[in-house]
Amino acid sequence: MALASETCAIAATFEGSTVQTRKLGRSNLQVAPLVFGGNVFGWTADEAMSFRLLDIFVDAGFNAIDTADVYAIWIPGSSGGESETVIGKWMQHRGNRERVVIATKCGMDMGGDKKGLSRRWITQAVDDSLRRLQTDYIDLFQAHADDETVPLAETLETFADLIKAGKIRTLGASNYRAERLREALAISARLGLPRYETLQPHYNLVEREKFEGALADLCTQEEIGVIPYYSLAAGFLSGKYRSEQDINKSTRGRGVKKYLNERGFKILAALDQIAEHHGASPAQVSLAWLMTKIAAPIASATNVEQLNQLMAAANLQLSADDKSLLAAASD
Repeated sequence: MALASETCAIAATFEGSTVQTRKLGRSNLQVAPLVFGGNVFGWTADEAMSFRLLDIFVDAGFNAIDTADVYAIWIPGSSGGESETVIGKWMQHRGNRERVVIATKCGMDMGGDKKGLSRRWITQAVDDSLRRLQTDYIDLFQAHADDETVPLAETLETFADLIKAGKIRTLGASNYRAERLREALAISARLGLPRYETLQPHYNLVEREKFEGALADLCTQEEIGVIPYYSLAAGFLSGKYRSEQDINKSTRGRGVKKYLNERGFKILAALDQIAEHHGASPAQVSLAWLMTKIAAPIASATNVEQLNQLMAAANLQLSADDKSLLAAASD
């Protein structure tokens, strides 16, 4: 499986090394090999910390930020849009819109009839995101989840109209099954419409089966750029959670309980071994492994130390033996 796109150097450095960009699908978008996951903005990272993290990220040569209209609707009293709002304020304050690739999504339930991939809702959702982001275009607009109640042609034709209007540049899909993504690509080809250039699946060292196989093969065949979420399995692959007592360490801890089993511990042991050899951390090894598989993993940080750890993964080169050890541990 070879899904990491071709790379080219950009004129920025991190810890003395040039950050490489990768082309997303067949689009004109070029992104560094790590995408900042914006789900934390306005939630576990307040506005001041979010600005600081984004400044550090971009100054280090990284350029892609992923968010969604639904972030962070899970906060009591929230109606969604907090993350986009923080990003929009940051870009306005810094005047750096042209330096960053903004990826956002629509389709998840925002309450009432604000959900799905109908022409009516996509059109409104794009305008709402543009307003919160304080920009007149979105670099990568993604269908957050497949909506089988709406014809794929309707969704794709709506996206095409928005591209013509200059509101979005490139299309992406998230959480699509292989057969539905294949059907969407076929419709785009048949009708002469813009196609999905990226896929955002749930994929990491401990969650391989949902992506590897038919979906990964399709992405390789069709040159789809892959930017997976949960790249560190809700923090499990950072090595932070090694027992049920560790689950209370953070608000996301409950999500890792399912990994506290023989296979999960075997993966952590392999990560520990490789990390020690390279003078790295388990999180860096996990992200570096993904970077050999796909275009760019999405990962979040809520403080500067975490962010520096994540960014350093872009400079970590895994050997063939490292990758073999990880593959054996996670099979």
